[in-house]
This record gives sequence, C-alpha cells and structure tokens, in this order.
Amino acid sequence: MLSNKAKYALKAMHALAACTSDETLPSTDIAHAQNIPKKFLDLILFELRRAKLLTSARGQTGGYRLAKPAAKITLADIVRAIDGPLAPIACASVTAYERCADCDVERDCPVNRAMRAVRNAASDVLDSTTLEMSCKATRRKPAKRRTKALA
Repeated sequence: MLSNKAKYALKAMHALAACTSDETLPSTDIAHAQNIPKKFLDLILFELRRAKLLTSARGQTGGYRLAKPAAKITLADIVRAIDGPLAPIACASVTAYERCADCDVERDCPVNRAMRAVRNAASDVLDSTTLEMSCKATRRKPAKRRTKALA
C-alpha cells in the first residue's frame, strides 16, 4: 500500500511540474495548495531533494523546483525515493531482495508468487508513467504563487 508520505510526495511533485524550469515554488505554497501539513511536507521535500529529484534555492525568491524535466521523472522514482522498494515483501523485491527465513523453496511459495505479481504490476504502471504524463492526465491546478529563481 502506498504510504501517505508517498501520496503527498506525488502531489507535491505534480505541483512543481506545473512550474516552468526557471520558477521555484515555496513549500508553504505547495502545502497550502495540496492540503499537506507543512512540517510533514518539509521532510518529504528533503527526501526528494536527497534523491536528486528536486533542487532548492534560499531567499526571498527561493523555493523548490524539479531537478530534471517532468518527462524524465517516473512515478516509480518518486515512490521509491519515499517508500523504498515497490515489492510488498522483501523476497519479492528486485532492488532490495532478502530471502525469507521461513521458506524452504521460494519458487514453490504461493505468497512469494503472488507478491511478485503485485510488484510487477505496480512496477509496470509506475515505471512507465512519467510525471509529465501524469500531470497531463490529471490537469491539476498549480499552486497560486510562483516566484522566479535567481539566475
């Protein structure tokens, strides 16, 4: 299941995708427009910045912007940056695989088989959907105030 943190990250990234590449959006504007608690959003933005999906600028015209074009960021990039692997259990993960202690033969485990199918389905959708595609599909309103970044 998608965490609230990842859901808020997706909403924040959608708001930022509505900005032009030279604009920044303050976290207070994102929080207000997307109905996200400001302190929680600040933690999320920090993680997205650490994952190199966002950049930030300080000062009066400061705020956040996408680190690369929305067409180059997938929804999976965002979810993985916040929630980690897409697989619901470690033995079904591609990127963070860990063998289950209670399985003798993993390929015979019905839970593993089902959870790999869940991971594959989620990955198929999230890895093939860019932030740009998602924005076009939802046509979300951008946050009200935008500021120009200092060049």
